[in-house]
Amino acid sequence: MNNVVVLGGGYGGLTVVHELLESDLPKGAKIFLVDRMPYQGLKTEYYALAAGTVTDVDIRVAFPVHPQLEVVYGEIAGVDFERRTVAVSGHDPLPYDSLVIALGCTDNYHGIAGASEFSCSIQSLSATRRTYQQLNDVRPGGQVTIVGGGLSGVEIASELRESRPDINIRILDRSASILNGFSPRLQKYVASWFHEHDVEMRSHISITSLEQGVIHNGAEAILTDVTVWTAGIQPVPLVRNLDLPKDKQGRLTVNEYHELPDVPNVFVVGDCASSTFSPSGQLAEAMGKQVAQVIKARWDGKEPKLGRIKLKGVLGSLGKKAGFGLMGSTPIIGRVPRVLKSGVLWMSKHHLG
Repeated sequence: MNNVVVLGGGYGGLTVVHELLESDLPKGAKIFLVDRMPYQGLKTEYYALAAGTVTDVDIRVAFPVHPQLEVVYGEIAGVDFERRTVAVSGHDPLPYDSLVIALGCTDNYHGIAGASEFSCSIQSLSATRRTYQQLNDVRPGGQVTIVGGGLSGVEIASELRESRPDINIRILDRSASILNGFSPRLQKYVASWFHEHDVEMRSHISITSLEQGVIHNGAEAILTDVTVWTAGIQPVPLVRNLDLPKDKQGRLTVNEYHELPDVPNVFVVGDCASSTFSPSGQLAEAMGKQVAQVIKARWDGKEPKLGRIKLKGVLGSLGKKAGFGLMGSTPIIGRVPRVLKSGVLWMSKHHLG
């Protein structure tokens, strides 16, 4: 049998499933999609759910329905590469011929004491729901602090400003500027937007610990009502605990087929896989398409031929009316990138990306 087990129904895993289902599946082939949720959550929009500008249902995508697809709900307890099985809580072990690990990431707290206990997350749908509750319970005049001035931090700060004009918002970042790694033009544009909309930005911050209501920047105590952590990611614990070669970020090393070099027909996509690109939903989808190509080629007894992954660019939002981005190496700012991002979201919800 051609059993394909896909772990994780996010951008990468669901792309593999869709690509396989849209091809001529071999008779007797079976795809198992394992996830703890009954639908995909559009993770690139979790910032808006946390800020309260979209509802939960707005960022859900239904899993496909197909006679050769079985969706298995549960927590993944482990993978046995020798027996070629996956252990899922409340379910019999799932045997596989091909396995796709697409489990995404979680927050990286960099060993900072109290960071996981005293900050909110937007790395999972469940965590984002809890973050929404905390952010919208902040009293008028209260203080929200966002740790990390990258894309996620910028988007949640701007979205929250539109949702809660009555609260104080600040971003803390260890770099000299927000959006470190982006072009100076984009950094200046976003900083100007924050100045105009009364979002405080503090750079060169080196957080040493967190406790309830306090962020410690060395000897300085920064008071806060709610802290949102957007200061880095790492693969999920199941991946981190695998005794397999990894890169410096803890992501699994893969070959040109997105496959574990020493474990044939086990593929890794998205935030769990080592790559020269920065992690993103777009990259996960591109990897997913190529993994589906490899699986289909091997079903047909052919040698897979993959092209080089080319990403279209990066888009970020500043509330509902402005945005920023890079199309190739060209910076774009203002209304256009925001409209483009809305279009990308629509395509993702309708599986047209």
